[in-house]
Amino acid sequence: MSTFGAYVRLFRAGWILVREGVVAALPGDQLTGMPLLGWRIAKLFSRPRSTERDRPERLAIAVDRLGPSYVKLGQFLATRPDVVGNQMARDLATLQDRMETFPQEQAHAAVEASLGAPVEKLFRDFGAPVAAASIAQVHPAKILREGEIQKVAVKVIRPGVRRRFYNDLESFFMAAHLQERLIASARRLRPVQVTQTLAQTTKIEMDLRLEAAAISEIHENTKDDPGFRVPWVDWQRTGRDVLTLEWIDGIKMSDIEGLRAAGHDLEQLATMLIQSFLRHTLRDGFFHADMHPGNLFVEADGTIVAVDFGIVGRIGRKERRFLAEILYGFITRDFRRVAEVHFEAGYVPGHHDVAAFAQALRAIGEPIHGQPAETISMARLLTLLFEVTELFDMQTRPELLLLQKTMVVVEGVSRTLDPHFNMWRASEPVVSDWIKKNLGPQGLLMDAREGVNALMMLARQAPELAARAERLVREVDAVVEKGVRLDIETAEAIGRAGARHTRFGRLALWMIALLLFILLWRLS
Repeated sequence: MSTFGAYVRLFRAGWILVREGVVAALPGDQLTGMPLLGWRIAKLFSRPRSTERDRPERLAIAVDRLGPSYVKLGQFLATRPDVVGNQMARDLATLQDRMETFPQEQAHAAVEASLGAPVEKLFRDFGAPVAAASIAQVHPAKILREGEIQKVAVKVIRPGVRRRFYNDLESFFMAAHLQERLIASARRLRPVQVTQTLAQTTKIEMDLRLEAAAISEIHENTKDDPGFRVPWVDWQRTGRDVLTLEWIDGIKMSDIEGLRAAGHDLEQLATMLIQSFLRHTLRDGFFHADMHPGNLFVEADGTIVAVDFGIVGRIGRKERRFLAEILYGFITRDFRRVAEVHFEAGYVPGHHDVAAFAQALRAIGEPIHGQPAETISMARLLTLLFEVTELFDMQTRPELLLLQKTMVVVEGVSRTLDPHFNMWRASEPVVSDWIKKNLGPQGLLMDAREGVNALMMLARQAPELAARAERLVREVDAVVEKGVRLDIETAEAIGRAGARHTRFGRLALWMIALLLFILLWRLS
């Protein structure tokens, strides 16, 4: 009956979106046929007061009613404008992940179950929660470390959140499969694959050991970086459901007046923030992907400290080279080279014309050179670039979309600190240094070394590859000679599964229709 439950949860989610006016706020005037009829009906059933709110506010109210899983879904889709569109992605990006705190007793039980010891034995003091989100909440605490009492932040997973998410995830997969089956235009966006990515991302975020590992890796990468650091992790008091890390005393980057009153140089902070982000992206290929001002603190000496590493991004050397070359190509107005980079990386299919693609890129790049440098947004440039590449069948690159979304946020924070912020001048030292090391003579030597290593690895694996090829040839010959056969049990199992799916699906649809009729009857 899990399929029936998924249908019911899907219907409930749709009904809440209709009642809170989210569906009515979508641009439906250009729809035709049944979609237009559905949009008009949704407008009739919207709450009257919902029309007084804008779409982001309607979304926030609906997601708050739907619960933690839908908060994560909204945040995830905000990083996928290729799926929901640029405007909807911007609306979803405004969602605030704030929830009610859960009782102190449940937090104690979660800590003891995860770490295998009483809270009183693990911590000298364990305070009430100071912040709560969809997946976890944070408690201040004190521990004995290196012979002295130190304050720490303890992140505890919300009880029952995994079960709730897995239940809702079944509904997400059902909606994705329905999209692929019924809406031909949605198949290009691969909704099932998008849902699988959401599932994997959230499962990782719900294991706090993996967040601790991300913090530890970035700590190692940035230990010698100027003006930026991350908290240390207390691994002895960290488990699947508990993360203990350094308590940060500083001013939130969202508190502009507080930063100014404390005597911080806001222009220098803006430059340091963007340079740190680009350094992590280009040099390390591993970056904090949720750098909104609430996750950034400034210490008394001006050091920026990032917290909350539930969402991180990783890009390979190929993607980093791609990013650096397109930025450098736009700066030098070498649009032909930018086009060639797309083809060399395999992002644009080879049947397209390089010259035509270069012409489309020129339409983006030329207007930039007529503007003052401080008005040119690197994030906006990447957004326009992704829009143009869609015309040339460029496959969706989730890691680049996450990078672009994060760059939009980081650049926005920098411009909040300094309204005249010059993105290109601030990023030039980091980008130039990376290009010099990776695209110049030093980069060629690095590529040659990697090529030699790849050849040596291939040579070592040659006997095994030959054996595999021989087995594959024998198996293909056997299939050609005898054909593919299913035993009776397998065929019967396939038939039973198909019949069961059809039967439950039909029953669920009738039950949903009945519930809808009852609701409409009671509302009339």
